[in-house]
Amino acid sequence: MLIGEYGYNIDIKGRLNFPAKLRDDMGERFIVSKGLGDKCLYAYSLEQWKLKQERIKELPISKARQLQRYLFSSACECEPDKQGRIVIPQPLREFAGLTKEVMIIGADDRCEIWDKAEWDAVCGEMNAESIGELIDALGF
Repeated sequence: MLIGEYGYNIDIKGRLNFPAKLRDDMGERFIVSKGLGDKCLYAYSLEQWKLKQERIKELPISKARQLQRYLFSSACECEPDKQGRIVIPQPLREFAGLTKEVMIIGADDRCEIWDKAEWDAVCGEMNAESIGELIDALGF
């Protein structure tokens, strides 16, 4: 399970430190792709990415092709360098609006990479009432 919240800066070449704790759980290489429904990037271990691929392959092509195009066309395989940095390609940086300050969060089976201002806005929309409703629905 990937957990935690980490703040870093991304440089003009698109290099971003990836937290050591999350690197340990993600493996030596992992996949970064567009997020689904949010203005962020998702990072999956190779194992989790393969599971997502298999589930998409199970769909009829009429339903799967848009998702395949969306996820796979922009996805990249990342391997942290000796300093623990990964390179986020320009199209992915533009998609997520990554500027200088970036938040990397653990989100169970994936990591999410957010521009800090966007992350702060999303967190500002969360409140005790909306979270409480979700907790009640899950029976916690």
